[in-house]
Amino acid sequence: MDYFAGLDVSMEETHICILDREGTLIREGKTQTSPVAIAEFLAAGPDCKDAVFETGRMAPMLYHGLTERGVPVQCIESRQAYQALKSLAGHKTDRNDARGLAHLARTGFYKPTHVKSLPAHAVRSLIAARKKLVGQRVTIDNHIRGLVVVFGVRLPRALSPAFKDAALKVSDGVPGLHAALRGLFAARSYSDSRVRHRRRHQEDDSKI
Repeated sequence: MDYFAGLDVSMEETHICILDREGTLIREGKTQTSPVAIAEFLAAGPDCKDAVFETGRMAPMLYHGLTERGVPVQCIESRQAYQALKSLAGHKTDRNDARGLAHLARTGFYKPTHVKSLPAHAVRSLIAARKKLVGQRVTIDNHIRGLVVVFGVRLPRALSPAFKDAALKVSDGVPGLHAALRGLFAARSYSDSRVRHRRRHQEDDSKI
């Protein structure tokens, strides 16, 4: 007899449902959301031919962790799962979603999605962090421009050394403005250093 599992994953807990080929409920419950805990729960029941869960933030960690532990797991696109679960499940609960996913595994009515490796996600995180820091620097630059334009000054390009000099020159003798600009330039300098740091790491990773 073949058995199939559906995993409804959340940050803290994962609801698990195991069905046989005929759709009969064999075992269900919930456990901590970690590859070890889920693998132990599944090992306590019959060997499953397939285990299915949806894409999400926890998907890469669970997919690769469960695969390493010999669990035949498949990750499916959440939008596809949503459409299928609407017809398979009644009220939307974690328990019903797990049962619906088990039915998808049993019927094969799903298309597996590719899950990137954890090193690939690490590089992607580095790129996203750098993009965020660059965006914050641009926001600071625009805010500085907005503060000094009140005094009739249009600043040069932000990448030019004259940008900071021109802005601070406007603030001479204006205590409130001077303090505000000093604080913004300190944050800007820190942001620049983090961008350079992450760029170096990105270049090092590309050489591996």
